Amino acid sequence: MTGPAPVEPAACVARGAAADLTVASAQPAAHTDAAHPAGQPQPWTLPHVRHWLLLGILLSAAVLAIGLAAQFTPGFSAAELGVDQDLSRHHAAALTAVAMALNVVFGPVAGLALIGAGALGIWLFRGGLVKATGFGLVALSGWVACELFKIIIARQRPNPALLFDPLAPETGSNSFPSGHVCFAVALGFALFFLARGTRWSTVTAVAAPAAALIVAWSRLYIGVHYPSDVAASFLSAGAAVVVVTGLWNVAAPRLTRRPGIPSAPPSPLLERK
Repeated sequence: MTGPAPVEPAACVARGAAADLTVASAQPAAHTDAAHPAGQPQPWTLPHVRHWLLLGILLSAAVLAIGLAAQFTPGFSAAELGVDQDLSRHHAAALTAVAMALNVVFGPVAGLALIGAGALGIWLFRGGLVKATGFGLVALSGWVACELFKIIIARQRPNPALLFDPLAPETGSNSFPSGHVCFAVALGFALFFLARGTRWSTVTAVAAPAAALIVAWSRLYIGVHYPSDVAASFLSAGAAVVVVTGLWNVAAPRLTRRPGIPSAPPSPLLERK
């Protein structure tokens, strides 16, 4: 007759449980390593709304509605010209210097140089080619959308001959929306996305929209746009950024899985808190 089965010592049970926990905790780590091999750049995910495509379409529709109303409503442009004329009659040397400087800095030539220099610096020092590409696409998106709306609406610029003091006379059917303002808005988004999670994020979140508003004021001060031109520029650039960020978050993970895409180590220039 056999006796009762021997009871396993508590120490053996504890060792077995510890071994089971070790194996279980090691499995997710192995899965993570397989999903993101060493040395492969991680995707740069941008903030985006859930229904980004729908929002982009709605914002674009709002821009078109404003543009068509401005273009075809009798007396619309004449009423808006009063704002430009009032500013034109109250020019001051210091304000004129600021407005003319912004006219150059946020223009096509200097703007492209800023984007190129920023993207190059990000590639070399702040996160690699993927992040540099994302920054460049977001910053450029405002201009691209702006040019499309300019072609569709084809609104004439304010007549410089009617202004008291035209600072940079321009003519043509490319008044709506403002390319300078669209670029300022899109660049502000790109810089904020870059600064997210760093000690510079709050400063950028305040400075970027403030800079865009100042650029909008400068376009009216100089007399090259109507108020509705600069107002619609915020919607136009917003639509572009919404769509680009949504598309980027779909495409970026695929880009980072492709072989041969270099990455750069993080830079202390934007160090975390």
